[in-house]
Amino acid sequence: MLPFFTEQFGNPSSLHSFGRQAKEAVNNARSEIASSIGAKPDEIVFTSGGTESNNFALKGVAFANRSKGRHIIVSSIEHDCIMNSAGWLASEGFEVTYLPVDKCGIVDPADLESAIRKDTTVVSVMHANNEIGTIEPIAELGRICGERGVYFHSDACQSFGKVPVDVNKQNLNLLTINAHKIYGPKGVGALYIREGTKISPWQHGGGHEFGLRSSTENVTGIVGFAKAVELCRKEFDTEVPRLTGMRDRIIDSTLAETPVAYLNGHRTLRTPNNVNLGFHGYEGESIKIMLDLDDAGIAVSTGSACSSNHAQSTPSHVLKAIGLNPIEMRGSLRVSLGRFNTKEEVDIFLETLPKVLGSLKSISSIR
Repeated sequence: MLPFFTEQFGNPSSLHSFGRQAKEAVNNARSEIASSIGAKPDEIVFTSGGTESNNFALKGVAFANRSKGRHIIVSSIEHDCIMNSAGWLASEGFEVTYLPVDKCGIVDPADLESAIRKDTTVVSVMHANNEIGTIEPIAELGRICGERGVYFHSDACQSFGKVPVDVNKQNLNLLTINAHKIYGPKGVGALYIREGTKISPWQHGGGHEFGLRSSTENVTGIVGFAKAVELCRKEFDTEVPRLTGMRDRIIDSTLAETPVAYLNGHRTLRTPNNVNLGFHGYEGESIKIMLDLDDAGIAVSTGSACSSNHAQSTPSHVLKAIGLNPIEMRGSLRVSLGRFNTKEEVDIFLETLPKVLGSLKSISSIR
């Protein structure tokens, strides 16, 4: 990224040599990212991140196809940017159906099949959940949408780089990805839009990004995004098994040695880097557990980082959707593993967690 902060500073929309140099960098990045998901380069539209891409996908398709119908479908465990976009569309006269999930957070394809109507235009189900890590059967969901003539979108911010993603094999019309989940820069993402998809621009201006997303391109961010994708692809076959092994060790050890612990999400159909734990009787202490672990040099969270500012006052809609009671849905610990974590750090976590729990007073949870 460094050269594009300094000597290679051109605007990719300019025709002079500086602009052409920047344009080439953007095009090379577009090709790298498209290749990683089985797409064509001109099906990749760069955005400011996952939130913008999700807003663009849902609102852009809903409005472009409102002559066909005003019914959209999303799962009940989507990220806030999809949930809030759906809520806004409802206020604009659209009808939203929220698909239920089972106790592990999985959408039943039969429920989607039953929910699709003649006036349904778009379905959005995330590939992997950001809180509990559960991976959805998007290939089957996409097949159903394709057979019924409905656009299918998936938010893959949590899965991209950790789980195989292929827009053709998984029957996707639209796909959201971003950079910072794979160690790229913050503030840059992309929306895959299959050729022929009817979608309205959500951001208007000078007609950048094939006329679909106006705004001067964030060249440095886009270059960094592509480099992160390149590194991720090179390391995928070794890094995913390594992360999965550490994930499983945390789950197995915690459940075996901490009787009050329970796992949120599917045991195996989950991203390799995600562990989401609850502790019976300690649900009201999740913030304290997180802070005590932080004091010990261990960074975890109590849910989605995007909603952490109101986590104490607003129970997780994801934990509610999988059937947790009002006390349980307020208390969970999300442990996220990454490229730089080691087995020794997992040992430290497993040694520290029981000590933290032992310093707290338990209360009974309602089951």
